[in-house]
Amino acid sequence: MIINVTMMIHLPTLAGRAYRCHCSSPVFFRNSECLTCGTPLGYDPTLARLIPLMPGLSDGAWVLWQAVPAGVQAQEYLRCANLATPAACNWLVPVTDGQAPQLLCQACRLNRTIPDLNDAAHPDNGVLWGRIELAKRRLFSSLLALGLPVASITQDPERGIAFDLLRSPDGGPPVMTGHKGGVITLNVQEADDAVREAVRSAMREPYRTLLGHFRHEIGHYYWGRLVSGTDWMTGFHALFGDETQDYAACLQKNYTQGPPAQWWLHYVSAYASTHPWEDWAECWAHYLHMRDTIDTAVSLGIANHNSYSAHLEFTPFTLDALYQPDHPNAKHFLDFLNDWTRLTTLLNEMSRSMGQPDFYPFVLPREVVAKLHFIHLLVASSSWLPTDLQGTEAVQEVIAQQTDSQPMGTQAASQAQMQSQSGF
Repeated sequence: MIINVTMMIHLPTLAGRAYRCHCSSPVFFRNSECLTCGTPLGYDPTLARLIPLMPGLSDGAWVLWQAVPAGVQAQEYLRCANLATPAACNWLVPVTDGQAPQLLCQACRLNRTIPDLNDAAHPDNGVLWGRIELAKRRLFSSLLALGLPVASITQDPERGIAFDLLRSPDGGPPVMTGHKGGVITLNVQEADDAVREAVRSAMREPYRTLLGHFRHEIGHYYWGRLVSGTDWMTGFHALFGDETQDYAACLQKNYTQGPPAQWWLHYVSAYASTHPWEDWAECWAHYLHMRDTIDTAVSLGIANHNSYSAHLEFTPFTLDALYQPDHPNAKHFLDFLNDWTRLTTLLNEMSRSMGQPDFYPFVLPREVVAKLHFIHLLVASSSWLPTDLQGTEAVQEVIAQQTDSQPMGTQAASQAQMQSQSGF
C-alpha cells in the first residue's frame, strides 16, 4: 500500500526540542550560550525549556530574560556548578527562599561516582565524562517530562537512583555496564566512539549508543520501581514471561548458544531474547526512543501537515496488535506507532542515501507492539502516585517536586566494588 505520509500529534508531547533565544535565533538542548547574540542559556527541567537568562537581583543568580519589569523579584536560578567542568552542564537550579541553595542540578546530583579528572594516565576522562553527561541529561529531560519518579538514593535510599561512572583499570577486569538496586554503572570507555563501535561490531549489534545504554538500564530500574510487586505483574508475565528464571544461566546461554531461532518474530532485538528482564529493558528503551524522536519531529515542525509529506510503501499496524485494543485511548497509541514506522522508514532511506547505517535498524513484530503498548499504559497511568493524583494532569503537578540531593565522588572504588554494581 502506498500511503501519503502526514504525521499528526497523537500523544502528549514531552520536553520539546525546538527553542529560541530572545533574539529569535534557534538554540539547542545542549547550548549554554546563544551563538548569535551571546546571551547565557539554561535548561529548566520543570518548564522543560531552554531559556535565555539575564542577571537576577541576588548575587550570582539568574532570571528569565526580561521576565518581569526591572526591580521586581522573579524566579531566580543558579547555573549548575558542573557548567564549569568538562560535563558542561547547562541545567538550572531553582533558588527557593529559606532553603540553602543547591550547587548541582537535578541530573548531576544523581551522580555517585564520576571519572577521576586528575588522572594523568587517562587525560581523556574529562572528554568522555562530558559526552556521558550530555546523554544523561537528554534521558532525564524525557523522564521528568513524562512525570516518572526521579529521586536520588540519598533522597530515597530504598527506591532512588545513583550513577557510578567508572573506568576499567589498565590491565584489569572491565567495568560491566549494568543496574543493581537503583545503581546504574556505566563503563566510561563506552563514550569513546572507537571503543564502542568495536564492541558493537564484536557483539553483532545493530545499534549501540550512550543514550541507548542509559535508556536500557533505567528500564531495569523502573521495572523494580513500577512493576515488581504490583498489579502490572499479570500483564508483564503474559507478555514478557517468567522473570524468576535463573538470570545468570540465561545470560550464559545467550553468550554460548546465541539467540533462539527466528527471535525477530518475538523480540525487538536478539539481546531481548535473553531473559524477561532484558526483554523489558529493551522494549522500555525503544519506547523512550520513540517518544523522544517523535517529540523532536513535532517540535521542529516535521509533523506539520504541509511540511512533512512523502510517499512510502507501508503496511500500518491495526488495533488487534495492541495489548489492550479496547482501551479508550488505544487509537491514539496506534496512530503514534504508525507515525513512528512511517518516520523511521523515511529516515532509514535518508541515511542510506548518505551511505550511513539505518537511523532505526529494527523491525517491530506484533508481539513487541503489544509490549510497547503495555509500557505506554503503565507510563500514562501514573500508578506510582497516590490514587487521587493519578492521571496525566496530576503527573504535571508533581514534575516540579522531583528535586533531590546526592553527594558526588570520584572513582576510588575497588575492583570488587565495581563488579558488585554490575548485572541486572
